[in-house]
Amino acid sequence: MKTIGKLAKELNINVETVRFYERKGLIVQPLKPDSGYRMYDNTYANQLKFILKAKALGFTLDEVASLMSMSGNCADVESMGLQKLMLIREKIADLQRLEQVIQDMTNSCKANQDPNSCPIINSLS
Repeated sequence: MKTIGKLAKELNINVETVRFYERKGLIVQPLKPDSGYRMYDNTYANQLKFILKAKALGFTLDEVASLMSMSGNCADVESMGLQKLMLIREKIADLQRLEQVIQDMTNSCKANQDPNSCPIINSLS
């Protein structure tokens, strides 16, 4: 059992992050004893680790909440994972197109012979 400060420090997050997840309903705030501080056990630490790992994989807080409620339903989790994978692949494709456009633009600068004109600036105007 540990205080919110010790729990946050252990997970390398801010106390306000823990409180935020409590307000969002991702974790339930433990009861406060008549005297003293709320105490968080390993269940809270494990829930927070789950949230942090899911967020690091790109899941939104709403998706994290859904994942937490689906703990035993692998088919639903797989479906959500496949949807996230499709979005990631779309973002990668968009970034690759953007990379090519910017590469082409910078290449046009290299080939530019007019010191008073910039092809990138001209294309953005």
